[in-house]
Amino acid sequence: MKHRIFILEDHPVMRRGYRVLINGEMDLEICGEAETAAEALEAIPKAVPDLVIADISLDGMNGIEFIKCLQAKHRGLEVLVVSMHDESLYAERALHAGAAGYLMKTEAESRIVPAIRRVLGGRYAVSDRIEDQIMVQFAGRIPITKGAGLPDSLSQLSDRELEVFELHGRGLSTREMAEALGISAKTIATHRGRMKAKLAIESTPELIRRAVLWMQDEDRLSQNAP
Repeated sequence: MKHRIFILEDHPVMRRGYRVLINGEMDLEICGEAETAAEALEAIPKAVPDLVIADISLDGMNGIEFIKCLQAKHRGLEVLVVSMHDESLYAERALHAGAAGYLMKTEAESRIVPAIRRVLGGRYAVSDRIEDQIMVQFAGRIPITKGAGLPDSLSQLSDRELEVFELHGRGLSTREMAEALGISAKTIATHRGRMKAKLAIESTPELIRRAVLWMQDEDRLSQNAP
């Protein structure tokens, strides 16, 4: 009996690549696809997958929030994140949210099938660097806290704050961010104030400038992904 895989990915080229790689295996098959988290949450109960492949950057709800919602509705359903985002900033967040694996898209072609099998076998599928970090935490050498050991100052931000930071970098207005996240403009302003404090940034224009520069780097990584 084949293991059933559901794909949450907003790029058609990536979805087609996953289909080719996964359906070419004797023990794996694609049972459903979605472009947004909302579509995935609606389709997954009918598709009955054994594992969900999810991206981080999605329209509406991002991948981290999707994993949290998925685990709340379908606890124990395995999730493998495949993203262009730097694993040093997002892998640990994804694992805290309930994912069992994290791959960079630049490595997907050669590693996704072994990673799927590893997760289905009850193990984590992460890079050696992230695995070492997890083991160090497990051994009690450093506290197990969200963002522990991450090199960039953005690791200080909560998952929601990082999401708001990304939307600033994409040029959305306060109203647009509030609508996209389903929260109030006042809450966006509160997140903005907390981000400035954590990042030691004095003004909102400087926060936006930094967010835009960061998103430009992230977009360059995305364009170089296969």
